[in-house]
Amino acid sequence: MTNTPHSQTIQAPAVPRTIALVGRGRVGTALARALGDAGLRVLGPLGPGEPPTADAVLLCVPDDSIPVAAAAAKGAARLVGHTSGATPLSALIPAGGEAFGLHPLQTFSGENHVPLHGCGCAVAGSTPGALGAASGLADLLGMRPFAISDAERPAYHAAASIASNFLVTLAGAAERVAAGAGLSGTEARSLLAPLVRTTVDNWATQGPERALTGPVARGDEHTVSAQREAVAEAAPELLGLFDALVERTRDLAAVTA
Repeated sequence: MTNTPHSQTIQAPAVPRTIALVGRGRVGTALARALGDAGLRVLGPLGPGEPPTADAVLLCVPDDSIPVAAAAAKGAARLVGHTSGATPLSALIPAGGEAFGLHPLQTFSGENHVPLHGCGCAVAGSTPGALGAASGLADLLGMRPFAISDAERPAYHAAASIASNFLVTLAGAAERVAAGAGLSGTEARSLLAPLVRTTVDNWATQGPERALTGPVARGDEHTVSAQREAVAEAAPELLGLFDALVERTRDLAAVTA
């Protein structure tokens, strides 16, 4: 079983009428609601011990649980998929039949209602029909499907983690340093959030080079030095991160010079 190459054209979608979702976590719960709202007959989200029977089965389980869940779904449906961005389709071999991948490029932070309309969605299929079904499900939810091969998955998923997970880590670091200015976490988030939103919007519309501002981009080393001293005093454990970001930002600024 091999993934569909990135360059392959996605077939006209054939959306399954009934879909069983296995996994009661954030992704399974959110997708069950969204697919039901979109008009599909949805079974679940089901627990791992509940055998699914439907036109398609979608495994919304942790990556290391996919092979076991796939084996449990053997014979349950012609199409069996997973929602992992990093796991190859080969993990679905125990299910037999046709395999597909459906990875919404969105964060699921615990809310049942997650905005999916307009989001990218990485799709894959072991056959053109499976790829078309994955694309059809993405289209049904208003997402923008794009084919991703198994070879491309590590770089794709790393990019997603940097853009989402690491952004939260970075914002948390900013909140920690803001405490040195006497700001509580709530105050820091309230004050910095508009800056973060505008920065992200500028990056999305202008690209990183044009969106970059600040003392490093201006070559204001005196201010950068003062900032470093403040970080060392307020959150010394973040000094290495600050230095690494300054160097990477210098590299980016040099591209625009």
